[in-house]
Amino acid sequence: TCAAELRMDFGLIIVGDEILSGKRSDKHFSKVVELLAARGRQLSWVRYVGDDRQRLVACLRESFASGDTVFSCGGIGATPDDHTRQAAAQALGVDLALHKQAAELITQRCVEMAAEGKGTTDMSTPENRQRLKMGEFPVGSEIIPNPFNKIPGFAIQNHYFVPGFPVMAWPMIEWLLDERLQHLHGR
Repeated sequence: TCAAELRMDFGLIIVGDEILSGKRSDKHFSKVVELLAARGRQLSWVRYVGDDRQRLVACLRESFASGDTVFSCGGIGATPDDHTRQAAAQALGVDLALHKQAAELITQRCVEMAAEGKGTTDMSTPENRQRLKMGEFPVGSEIIPNPFNKIPGFAIQNHYFVPGFPVMAWPMIEWLLDERLQHLHGR
């Protein structure tokens, strides 16, 4: 509907035990505030959530139901403490599946790394199969390009999931604001 398309409430979810424990300080909040302000917008809310899958599922169910435009930073890697991809699928009641375009981009990255003497182009090795897990997104997702290392984020239902590393997250959010969400800030 037209009203849903014009919705201009922005939310931010920052995921990671390392933020809550103080091992790493959050830099996403101030940067997202800055990026939105430059486009005449502001955040309506922010939530910090640790690497607890059920807590993350509950947070995402609430944010999907809100209809807000939400950026989520962190927890989309392939380490055992990364649950954001799985939690998003669970919150939406859909399966997680390897996204075809994400698989192609991750394979390209593995080829680049092998050319630098880091790893192999054989995508059946355990380490490359683990890397491909980073392309498993909730069914129905679109990819968000990552200019830093090609490992994409994903978008589904007005939610935009990017890595926790600022060097990746910030250009991805800026791209989203200027390419996908420009109608929300009239630029």
